[in-house]
Amino acid sequence: MRARVLAALAAEENRKWWTLFAVSFGLFMIMLDNTVVNVALQTIKRDLHMSLSSLEWIVTAYALSFAALLITGGKLGDLFGRRRIFIVGLAIFTLSSLACGLAPNAGFLIGARAVQGVGAALMNPASLSIVTATFPPRQRGTAIGIWAGVSALALAIGPLAGGLISEKLNWNWIFFVNVPVGVLAILVSLLVIRESRDTSHEQSIDLPGLVTSMGFLFSLSYALIEGNGHGWMSGEILGLFAMAAVLLVAFLLLEHRQRLAMLDLSLFRIGAFTGANVVAMLVSLSMFGVFFFVSLYIQNILHYSPIQAGAMFLPMTTLIILIAPLAGRFSDRLGSRWLMGGGMTLVGSSLLLYERVTVDSTFWTLLPAMVIGGIGMAMTMSPMTSAAMGAVPVDKAGVGSGVLNSFRQVGGSLGIALMGAIVAAYVPHGAKGPAAAQDYVNGLHAGFAVGAVITFLAAVVAVVTVRTRPEVVREHIAEMAA
Repeated sequence: MRARVLAALAAEENRKWWTLFAVSFGLFMIMLDNTVVNVALQTIKRDLHMSLSSLEWIVTAYALSFAALLITGGKLGDLFGRRRIFIVGLAIFTLSSLACGLAPNAGFLIGARAVQGVGAALMNPASLSIVTATFPPRQRGTAIGIWAGVSALALAIGPLAGGLISEKLNWNWIFFVNVPVGVLAILVSLLVIRESRDTSHEQSIDLPGLVTSMGFLFSLSYALIEGNGHGWMSGEILGLFAMAAVLLVAFLLLEHRQRLAMLDLSLFRIGAFTGANVVAMLVSLSMFGVFFFVSLYIQNILHYSPIQAGAMFLPMTTLIILIAPLAGRFSDRLGSRWLMGGGMTLVGSSLLLYERVTVDSTFWTLLPAMVIGGIGMAMTMSPMTSAAMGAVPVDKAGVGSGVLNSFRQVGGSLGIALMGAIVAAYVPHGAKGPAAAQDYVNGLHAGFAVGAVITFLAAVVAVVTVRTRPEVVREHIAEMAA
């Protein structure tokens, strides 16, 4: 009898880690597609005879549908089952990847990329909520650390894989590689992931909440993505910001009055949840813009190839892969507060080190900033995610994950827009040559300084709002449930 009990416990333990393996497969595809496509854009432009504006929409279409549907995807997982929505998202993403690879023209590719974003928006919050529902609090930080490490691995491999595939094979294979990975992930998910959903009370689709949240996120993301191109004071961008504000107010009023609301606004009364989401937005704001424009600096100013540019980020991403699981394990024991505060302080310090770059810097000039930034990001990502998801009742894990990823996505779009506006203010329109290169570097320095201030602010927010002891948050959740 004892042997059977031990065998059952061992089987259950193995199932948990196989579940993490399965959702990590899906997460890897989503994160890989964030960076792998960028390197191949010039090849795609040549083969499909695309204009520059159409080329931008290959990236924008994916980003917009992904951002607009994150909260919706999380809520659908809570409502209909997280495994079911994860697998549906996987199927959509896999089939749309096949469509992207077979695209005969620009319009078809842009449409397929938008559908890819829909699949990613269903998968991303479901993957994190499945991890939260599968692992007990004592192991959750470790599991989330591995989840975050897989994300960093995909982001690291993306530029290298994109460059190698587009140079040695064809850009179509950037999308085709997702097909066998997606099929395998679906099969593993069906075998090992157990279904979970929100069973706390009567469930219903909050259609007004779904529509207003999607409209708000779409309007805001589109304005942030296109603001630098159209002009921040243009009628189109101002109109989109106004629409986003109106839809946000409408969403909050609806959710406050709905009997079965899509988003339980009382979650924001939990300091750890609110603080972790604010930190997620601020760190994405400061770092996404830096990654984007440092990559351009490495290629356009230092004249490295796309593959070399991707390789230069490997020290940072390798450290994230190695340290994130350890940081998650420490957050299980110590709480997230000081890990997040210390990590954000290191990230802010790394941004100040980037101030040393010049028009003729080398890899060794960038290395200290990347090493310190990698350690800081690893110390922050897992504890931040663990703090947010640990503060949410397991029944609400899907919508909690959707909110967290929405804060990240909006912060990232805002960061690229802000950094772009700062750099553009230093570089005269149409300028070329050594003077323009120096202007670009001066713009980067100003952007790094702003990013450092934002990151230090995030460190303060983390220390002030996130509880030190995990059990305090769990007691608060128990009180809410009662």
